[in-house]
Amino acid sequence: MRVERHSFEEEDKLLGHSLETETQARSLHRVTLGDEKDFEIEAQEISVRATWRNLPKKKQIFLIALCRLSTPLSNACLIPYLYFLVKSIISDPEHTTAPQQISRLTGFLIAAFPIGQMMTSMLWGRLSDVYGRRPAVLVGLTISVVANLAFGFSRTIGMLVFWRIVAGMGNGIVGVMRTMTAEIVKDRKHQPRAFLAPPVVFNTGRVIALAVGGCLADPADNLPYLFGPRGIFNTSNDPSGVLWTLRYPYALPAIFNGVVITICLLVATLWLEESMVEEAYQNHDKHAHIAIINFFKSRISRRSSTKYAMIGDGDPKFEEHEKSSMSLHAMKSDKSPPRKIWSKALCKVLVAFALLPLHNATFLHIFPILLSMPTVHDQKLNIFRFQGGLGLASPTIGLYLALFGIAGIVIQLFVYPRIHQRIGTLGVFRLAHVIFPIAYILAPYLALLVDQKIAKWVVTAAVLFTQVMARTMAIPSSVLLLTDAAPHRRVLGSIHGAGNTLSSLASACGPAIGGVLLARGIEIGSSGLVWWVWMCAISILSLGWSFVLSRSVVGYEMLAVEP
Repeated sequence: MRVERHSFEEEDKLLGHSLETETQARSLHRVTLGDEKDFEIEAQEISVRATWRNLPKKKQIFLIALCRLSTPLSNACLIPYLYFLVKSIISDPEHTTAPQQISRLTGFLIAAFPIGQMMTSMLWGRLSDVYGRRPAVLVGLTISVVANLAFGFSRTIGMLVFWRIVAGMGNGIVGVMRTMTAEIVKDRKHQPRAFLAPPVVFNTGRVIALAVGGCLADPADNLPYLFGPRGIFNTSNDPSGVLWTLRYPYALPAIFNGVVITICLLVATLWLEESMVEEAYQNHDKHAHIAIINFFKSRISRRSSTKYAMIGDGDPKFEEHEKSSMSLHAMKSDKSPPRKIWSKALCKVLVAFALLPLHNATFLHIFPILLSMPTVHDQKLNIFRFQGGLGLASPTIGLYLALFGIAGIVIQLFVYPRIHQRIGTLGVFRLAHVIFPIAYILAPYLALLVDQKIAKWVVTAAVLFTQVMARTMAIPSSVLLLTDAAPHRRVLGSIHGAGNTLSSLASACGPAIGGVLLARGIEIGSSGLVWWVWMCAISILSLGWSFVLSRSVVGYEMLAVEP
């Protein structure tokens, strides 16, 4: 009788939990089906309770966001000077075909980073599910430090590509950090703001990386008062400037990246807490060496049918470890994620999650190249056939891109939450993809404004602001959609690992294809080819795909199956 009463009490708790989550699910379901009035009333109620001030565990969210600095520093810092970096390496930079060659090579260099992410995202996710989120983050940051420093002192395309891949492998922990955010802030009313915090720091880091990358590149020329012939650091009084900056003109931004990421690593080591609070993780932490031994034993046992020799019973230390390993295995089997986690709703969201970087990553690569490419004057006016760029220097490009990165931060903090409150996650995602094509259609026409001193800056600002506004709304919305589509909280690491893998694949394919199409466009005299045929088309496809999500059961399935 006592057992039955206990089970009834447990059922009551589960029933109350189910009713609560069912009520939450209905509210989100109304948003998905477009019941705007009910959602507006509910959103107003939620907005009273959920604010930045009462966001829980702000310190841990900030530390996670700080770790996210590794990605913009590793990936965005080289954007302002990438064109000039490749130009300094190729054998004949003044040849008539050099712009096409540079366009292709820059595309491959940009693609190398997400290829590394794609190779390790699922692995990081799975390892974090088993051994904890914190160790995965710390190891990833360590790899990033080494890769950034090595990249700066590489002077061949092969080595640059190799270290870009390694840096991407280290930054495959993005999905793990997103999972940590979801685990730290379990209350869904706070999650939109919690998921905004890492992107805000990410954008801040991107602003810093763009500005620093542009200004520190080729310091002998761009910072002559420090590294030039009469520079402060030219202690040898060499007539050309500081020798190592002449030999490795693009090492200084990489050194800056390595120092900053090292600081983030030290801070995370000291204060970042484990978000996956489970006995399994605690046992792994205590007996990590036993887990490693068991891993290799399991691999050997699969390949060999021979029997193991019996271990003597006289070693109590071994028995203690063996028992802990067996209990750990039992807990893992009891709490293993369900096999059928890849529902139709989740797969649809994963497709949408991958389509976004397919065009957005291409823009982040092609737009700085457009600003860097040499100008072409006195072109025959033709709506589709024109070429050239704006011919800007790397410091100008870096500072200009950084300026509009600040605009993205403002939008994230003050505009996105209000729009999300009114139209919901899916609505914001759709709105962003209505805006994207506008920027992609207009961008290539900047080449026709090189002789207009004021107009070229106004139109460039309009194009850049439009794209920044769209991606600032789209990226956090896509992360929320993916989190809400997870079938179980315990598989969040694997889900975000899968999402990050697809995102990395798209981020690799987009710039690579974009670089090839840009080179082809230059050959046929139409620089707009990559903008209209690729970026604009993919963004419109993504907008159409978002309507496939409208009747999917997005969200709260995860809580519905919680034990």
